Amino acid sequence: MSDIQLDDAGRLRHLITTEGLSADLITQILDTAESFVPEIGAPAKKVPLLRGRTVFNLFFENSTRTRTTFELAAKRLSADVINMDVATSSRTKGEDDLDTLFTLQAMGADVFVIRHPENGAAARFAAHAGPGVAIINAGDGSHAHPTQALLDVFTIRRHRPDFDNLSVAIVGDIAHSRVAHSTIHALKTLGTTDIRLVGPTAFLPENPATLGVTATTDITAGLADADIVMGLRIQRERIAGDVLGDIADYHRDFGLTEANLAHAKPDALIMHPGPINRGVEITPEVAYSKQSLILEQVRNGIGIRMAVMALIAGQPAAAEHARTS
Repeated sequence: MSDIQLDDAGRLRHLITTEGLSADLITQILDTAESFVPEIGAPAKKVPLLRGRTVFNLFFENSTRTRTTFELAAKRLSADVINMDVATSSRTKGEDDLDTLFTLQAMGADVFVIRHPENGAAARFAAHAGPGVAIINAGDGSHAHPTQALLDVFTIRRHRPDFDNLSVAIVGDIAHSRVAHSTIHALKTLGTTDIRLVGPTAFLPENPATLGVTATTDITAGLADADIVMGLRIQRERIAGDVLGDIADYHRDFGLTEANLAHAKPDALIMHPGPINRGVEITPEVAYSKQSLILEQVRNGIGIRMAVMALIAGQPAAAEHARTS
C-alpha cells in the first residue's frame, strides 16, 4: 500500500489507509493541521494553497461530518469544490465507477475524496487515477477511514501527548468499523501499546493479537484505568442478520454510561467518530460532558483534512506554510 500512497520522495501521493504510514509522516500531517486549526472563537483561516485546483467529493455512501468537513477544508484552501450527487449521476444508468472517475478526470479534477461501501475501493481508484490526480479515502467498507484516525490522534495529542504511556479503550462494534482499524494503526505507529478492544464476541476481531491489541467482553476490565475511551456505533449496514439481541442489554453492558465509565480514570477523555446513537452506545449526558472530545473531533477534522489535501496537492507550499505558521 505504501507504494500507492507515497511518491518517489516519500511524500503523500494518495491517502488510502494509515497502515504503513511512518510516525514521521503522521507527525508531519498533525503538525501541518496545527497551523490550520484556529483557536475557539477565532475566525477560520483561509489560505491560497490550492487556488486553481479542483476537488471532487465523490460519496457513494451517506455522510454528514466527513463530507461537510472535506468541503469546508477544500474551500479554506481556496480550491474549487464539486460535490457529486451519486444518486442522480450516470451511475444509476449503469456507468461503472471507474468510468465516472475517468469522466471527471477529463473535466480537470485534481483531487478525489471518495467514500465507498466496498473494501479496497479507494485503492482501486488510486491504481487507475491519472498522473497528478490524487485519491483520498473518506471511508471504504469496513477497511479504512484514515482522515478520521488522523483527526482522532490529533485530538488526543492536544490533550494527552505522551502516546507511549496512554491506555486507550475502544468500545463497541470494532469488527465492522473502518474507524477502529485505522485508529489502531495510527496509535500503534505513534507508540501506544495499551489498546483494549471491548464489546460482545460478535463485535470483536477474531485474532486481536495479530493487531497488537487485547480484547475482552468485560467492560469493567476493558475500561480499568483507561485514559481515553472511544465509543463506536453499531455498523448495521455492514451486518447480516441480528447479532445483537436486546438493545437495552447492550447499552447496559457496553454503553458509555456514567456507571461503566466509573471504571476508567477519573479524568478519562471520551471520544466517538459519530454519528452517535443515544441510548445505544452512549448516553447524551456522557456525549456532551466536560470530558467529551466529540465536538472537538469534528472541529479538528477540518484542520486535518486541510493538512492532507495541502500536503498532497499543495506541495511544497504546504510545508512552508506549516513551518512559518
